[in-house]
Amino acid sequence: MDEQKRKKALQILAQVYADARPALVYSTAYELLVAVILSAQCTDERVNKVTRELFKEHNTPETMLQLSRQELEKYIFSCGLYRSKAAHILSASRDIVDKFGGKVPSDFAQLKSLAGVGQKTANVVSSVWFEADAIAVDTHVFRVSNRLGLAHANTPLRTEEQLKLSIPQADWSKAHHWLIWHGRKVCHSQNPDCGACPLADCCDYFAKKEH
Repeated sequence: MDEQKRKKALQILAQVYADARPALVYSTAYELLVAVILSAQCTDERVNKVTRELFKEHNTPETMLQLSRQELEKYIFSCGLYRSKAAHILSASRDIVDKFGGKVPSDFAQLKSLAGVGQKTANVVSSVWFEADAIAVDTHVFRVSNRLGLAHANTPLRTEEQLKLSIPQADWSKAHHWLIWHGRKVCHSQNPDCGACPLADCCDYFAKKEH
């Protein structure tokens, strides 16, 4: 993607998705962290249904640790990967209590030290809750950015690195949401709706498709 198309694409994304916000429901850093861990290979809608019940009595690391792994698994079963997610949530909760005074750490390296927290999850919590400049690359961001041509990478980490070069730092966190919502609404994994896409004129994928 050349410089002119890159600027045009970002301008269109900013206009079309100006009101884009996280779809997960949360009220604290801890609730956000748990919700993002649960969202792996699961829809935000499903996560919100699960956390609506889970967070009624278990929305702090201390109250989460009142649950056994089996009890937590019952709450989160419908999110998929429930055994590993339950183990990660309880381990992360224990570390938050024992190592970080009961508060989710804002330091990126400390965030990534928590069980179940990889690059994507740490970036989401950093940008959404702590308002740091970060780009979290989930499946939507990976697909859309590489189709458009904002990145040309075969891994989420390389995609993140290239997006940081393609997008002004002040827009990193916002662009994360722009790309997610464009992936949900238009640039689907199967049968992207190129005919309705406002970015078609800027898009590498569409250009190749047309020739």
